[in-house]
Amino acid sequence: MSFANRMTRVPRAFDPDLGGEVAGYCDARFDPLLVGTAGSSPYLLGLIKREADWLRAALADPEAAFEDVMEGIETLTVSDMDVGLRGAKRRVALITALADIAGVWDLLEVTTRLTRFADAAVHLAVRRLLRAEIARGKLPGMTEDDAETGSGYFVLAMGKQGAFELNYSSDIDLICLFDETKYEADDYHDVRAALIRVTRRLTSVIGDTTKDGYVFRTDLRLRPDASVTPVCLSTEAAERYYESVGRTWERAALIKARVCGGDITAGNVFLNTLKPFVWRKHLDFAAIQDAHDMRLRIRAHKGLGGAITLPDHNMKLGRGGIREIEFFTQTRQLISGGRDPRLRVSGTRDGLGVLSQTGWITSEISETLWDHYVAHRTVEHRLQMIRDAQTHTLPKTDEGFDRLACLMDTNADDLRDDITTRLEDVHHLTEGFFAPDAPTQTEAEDDFGAEVTARWPSYPALRSDRAAELFRRLRPEIMTRLSKSAQPDEALNQFDAFLAGLPAGVQLFSLFDANPQLIDLIVDICGSAPALANYLSRNAGVFDAVIGGAFFAQWPGRAELTEGLAAQLGEIGDYERQLDATRRWSKEWAFRTGVHHLRGLVSADEAGAQYSDVAEACLTALWPVVVEGFEAKHGPQPGRGAVVLGMGSLGSGRLHARSDLDLILIYDAQEVENSGGPRPLQTRTYYARLTQALLTALTAPMAEGRLFEVDMRLRPSGRQGPVATSLASFTSYQQYEAWTWEHLALTRARAVAGNLELGAEIETFRLELLQSKQNGTEIATDVADMRRRIARAKAPDNEWDAKIGAGRLQDIELFAQSLALRAGDGSRTLEAQLDAGVASDALQAADRNELVHAAAMVWKLQAAAKLISEGPLVLTEAGQGATDFVLSQLGAETVDEMRKTLEQASTQADAIITRHLGQPTEHHDEKG
Repeated sequence: MSFANRMTRVPRAFDPDLGGEVAGYCDARFDPLLVGTAGSSPYLLGLIKREADWLRAALADPEAAFEDVMEGIETLTVSDMDVGLRGAKRRVALITALADIAGVWDLLEVTTRLTRFADAAVHLAVRRLLRAEIARGKLPGMTEDDAETGSGYFVLAMGKQGAFELNYSSDIDLICLFDETKYEADDYHDVRAALIRVTRRLTSVIGDTTKDGYVFRTDLRLRPDASVTPVCLSTEAAERYYESVGRTWERAALIKARVCGGDITAGNVFLNTLKPFVWRKHLDFAAIQDAHDMRLRIRAHKGLGGAITLPDHNMKLGRGGIREIEFFTQTRQLISGGRDPRLRVSGTRDGLGVLSQTGWITSEISETLWDHYVAHRTVEHRLQMIRDAQTHTLPKTDEGFDRLACLMDTNADDLRDDITTRLEDVHHLTEGFFAPDAPTQTEAEDDFGAEVTARWPSYPALRSDRAAELFRRLRPEIMTRLSKSAQPDEALNQFDAFLAGLPAGVQLFSLFDANPQLIDLIVDICGSAPALANYLSRNAGVFDAVIGGAFFAQWPGRAELTEGLAAQLGEIGDYERQLDATRRWSKEWAFRTGVHHLRGLVSADEAGAQYSDVAEACLTALWPVVVEGFEAKHGPQPGRGAVVLGMGSLGSGRLHARSDLDLILIYDAQEVENSGGPRPLQTRTYYARLTQALLTALTAPMAEGRLFEVDMRLRPSGRQGPVATSLASFTSYQQYEAWTWEHLALTRARAVAGNLELGAEIETFRLELLQSKQNGTEIATDVADMRRRIARAKAPDNEWDAKIGAGRLQDIELFAQSLALRAGDGSRTLEAQLDAGVASDALQAADRNELVHAAAMVWKLQAAAKLISEGPLVLTEAGQGATDFVLSQLGAETVDEMRKTLEQASTQADAIITRHLGQPTEHHDEKG
């Protein structure tokens, strides 16, 4: 089908006589598209006249004509590319304009084709210029063939070229860099001088205006520290700049960065190294203020403030313009792109689309902004087509609007109305995101907490002007919500402690400003879980998780958690960053569980399982990371490798908010005496140091804190034994030397990381060993003695100590483990172990039910206490919100009712256990 037959619109000619001049250049007939176009655009009329012979054939198939131009420039040499590229640009500009105006190519097709030509022109010029420098011997070590792959020199397309969004008459923003590692250090200065010459010649070839026109106006000012740096920098210098002084606007610019010429591989490696700079690890809501400040500076510099009036309005930088949509999109990408790689797209359309798909904006806003963006860019293109000017400004005169309207095939009044409506709608949709109105001071704040709030300006989080301004906007809402909480004074005091503990405030206050629902959450936490509030003041980044993902979705499960963390660590090359990432990941998931537990979305049992899932995922994902680094120094693991056993609560799959991890590492060297690698070790030393490396990975205090406290005292011989145990030693010890308490511990052992085949073999041994102990006459005696020793060694902290004391958690768990051991049963959970006791006739079913009830009560108390208190739970000091949470967990209305219910359950449990094992030593509880 011919070009003319596929036209969906034909513009009216602003000057029909001028349009009629095309008749003698193209076709015997007056093509209405050419008449209308030429009659409104002096620039396009000139192109039609100059390229008439080529245009006759091109009109039949514009796609083929464009591709012929692209192929043709590859034949250009260094001596003829100045003229050849300019001729090619004329033809690309002409066919693109006609295809655009006729509706054959939509906006994306137009901008993509313009960008493809810009890329091809830059890439061709770079290769030809590098070849010339190499031929002159100015790039040591390189051959002319290396010119085709860039010789370490590459060009980044920024802005609209990087995003395949070039304007019709756009300039191009380039950054030119070179990988200094491609050359000998002694040649650095000579290479840099040669590549600076290449860059200057490149901008001349592409950007200079000659009698043949220009290819693209070229701008190099987006490079690092452009006012003082040469036009071409080494990648090392650029990386150092971005890491030390890079600013938010540069991060936003780099979203669209793309290698368009030269050494594509080196360029992509460089962009990959910048990902941590562009995409911050936390949700970066402070970028909103940076972007807003940038918008205001641009408006002030360009004189674009004030109300929207069409004459001389800037469609790019003015209110409601193109840049507003781009900033809106890019800023939201910057906020969360560090956590969600799906947001790391460069184009405006793709950016709006993925923001909608991931829930950051509604599909309606996404579609509306894209529709306005297309309309704005279309107006912009028509403005530029009139005289090939890099302009974004609407006409000042009625005549100018009439000409623009003709080129858009509409009338001037309709065009004005449409543009005005769209500018106002864009401004409405985007301005509230960048600069929401500050709430007014409330009556609640006037009368509430004056003595407490008077301290706030002195806190570290509020010392900067920017933080103070953000908080000023938040304060009325915070105070209103605090005043409406169940215990206002208590909630205010806890919020005061939270605020006092914050080391800085800009990022968190920006987060609250953009997500007011988080204020409800922090007020809720301050009112009921002081320990969690204190934790948040030190780890405010975990708020990211509330809005950065499916915070209230169904629990993903251990396998999915492990896979997600492993994938995240796989994208990070640096070992310390991997450890910090694991800590950050663990805190966020643990915070999620804590919030869900606090708000009653999960039970204490469900929370316990979730904490265990998080811990096991960390161990499983971190183990290969630790091993990889260790093996690089000391060679592969001798023999079959090692497995990490989770003991105690981890083994049974139930942890609380402050649990440490009981671990044992077992290895099977298969009689291999030494490792290989650059620094080989004896096998025993190898696994001991590997274990220490794992412990360090888990316990070392880092920028993101500790991951877990670890206890390895359950290994053979406890503190006296080696930290890593061989399989032979482990099995021999358990069979011939272990005490009953060690066999009790084995009832909850479970492989959680490492060589799971070895773990399965140990599981088989565990079950066989437990069965061999079945009906052991000494078990009850030994456990009774242990119970008495424990009672003498440690008294309960107070009456609310859920773990220590007769009939409390440790007492019931110890008895349940003894029943499993006597029954030779491999079950790990308390309920299943009590069931084993019933099945073996060692326990009555009624007693089993009483023990399960008591254990559930004390576990709920334990889980709640560890969530809300950093130390022993003292209800008289915990506050009403915390007390109400504990009461709700145990199903009691009052503290007295809870005390009575707890004492009854524990007394009954104690009686049952004592009946089987004997009387423990009594303690007098301290009241709390």
